[in-house]
Amino acid sequence: MTDQGFSAEEIDTSRPHPARMYDYYLGGRDNYQVDREAAERVVAEIPEIHAAARMNRAFLERAVRFVVERGMRQIIDIGTGIPTSPNPHEIAREIAPDVRVAYIDNDPIVASHAGARLVGTPDTGFALADVRKPESILEHPTVRELIDFDRPVAVLLAAVLHFVTDEEAPARVVATLSEALPAGSHLVLSHVTTDCHPGGIPGVLEVYENATATLNPRSHAEILPFFEGFRVLEPGLVQVPLWRPDSSPPPAGALSGIGFYGGVAVKD
Repeated sequence: MTDQGFSAEEIDTSRPHPARMYDYYLGGRDNYQVDREAAERVVAEIPEIHAAARMNRAFLERAVRFVVERGMRQIIDIGTGIPTSPNPHEIAREIAPDVRVAYIDNDPIVASHAGARLVGTPDTGFALADVRKPESILEHPTVRELIDFDRPVAVLLAAVLHFVTDEEAPARVVATLSEALPAGSHLVLSHVTTDCHPGGIPGVLEVYENATATLNPRSHAEILPFFEGFRVLEPGLVQVPLWRPDSSPPPAGALSGIGFYGGVAVKD
């Protein structure tokens, strides 16, 4: 079940794309020269970016296991990006084989990969839609076919809201999604921050200004309100390696360049 309503002309390979740059940070191969060159400019500014991306991905994997163990059997993964195994449906189904997963992204290249890697099993689907227009996600036929909004849903917003500008109202995006969810639903969210980079990251911001989406890092105090309407679960909104680590977390000194906060919350 996948949405492939796009033409090759829509796939822009002339400008770096954040999803393909993130794939490069993770060590993937689904990227182009323009993405690799842009990503290397980021690496020059933040050498820890490869580790930070891996730690953010590990947070997502732990968070998916956590919400499924808490009873979630429906997941909407918004801004899924280039598929990276294990994907959320693979992680979830190690615990509960009946989990249904709807993947959402606005990049036609992601859609092309989704057909091969994300929707080859029952009860998974892909919708080409934009997080900035949450109503289009909630009303999409693929989502409506997979997800029963009378039952709890886990919404994943991992490393996506920092591509939504203040003018595009990320808090409104989350609020619109929240309004559609019943009690017992969960929100998994991670977001880039400059809190661990006191001097800022002007060179990085410049790279993303020339990409297909700008980067909008935010402070802890600016990210926490995105959870309004949900109760944030322990350990709260923290740097991603500190969120329920599978083993001992890295020492504090090793986290200085890990610019991702993450948290999980429930709608009571």
